[in-house]
Amino acid sequence: MMVIPGGTIAMRDDRTGRAWVVELLSFAIGCHPVTQAQYAAVTGLWPSVRVSAQCPVENVSWLDAVRFCNLLSETAGLRACYALDDDGMGASRIAGSNGYRLPTEAEWEYACRAGTNGPRYGDINEIAWYRENSEGRTHTVGQKQPNGWGLHDMLGNVWEWCEDQYDPEVYGPYRVFRGGGWSDTERGCLATNRRRSHPTFAIDDLGFRVVRPLA
Repeated sequence: MMVIPGGTIAMRDDRTGRAWVVELLSFAIGCHPVTQAQYAAVTGLWPSVRVSAQCPVENVSWLDAVRFCNLLSETAGLRACYALDDDGMGASRIAGSNGYRLPTEAEWEYACRAGTNGPRYGDINEIAWYRENSEGRTHTVGQKQPNGWGLHDMLGNVWEWCEDQYDPEVYGPYRVFRGGGWSDTERGCLATNRRRSHPTFAIDDLGFRVVRPLA
């Protein structure tokens, strides 16, 4: 994992035009999305459509990702971050937890940008697996150039679940995912691009990476 220094990020919802600023504390984040081998080591499961140990795990729902975070925390002797809702459609953060969790949307975009302000942190063919170069599949993590903070595959390869609800007043339990995947065009692989789906949704270009608080 890489330590990301605290700072502020200006966020914007292009759908509503709403803009806001988020102040972030330092945190640690995975250098790449969770791999299939890492997922299997914690859960015993291989859910991916295209099985390859060092490719990102995919075909996992938001709830699958949250359960993985809790299991990983328990394995590491840390306090689990999430309490799953009784209806099985969501989870809430446990106060005082020090374990692994999904990044907030602000943390994800801040880490992706790594101090840059453009739509991407580099040339798309150098940093991302997307429709034009992926050959219709995921690829081993870490093969493309990292961003300025040493993070690989923040754009392309697989979309990544974030902790946040998309817009609870309109979409209820739907959660955010970011970054674009192997099947997307250039327009899909932008630091600002956000999509949403139900927390039980899973597909073969959607995975996740984990973060840990440092304080």
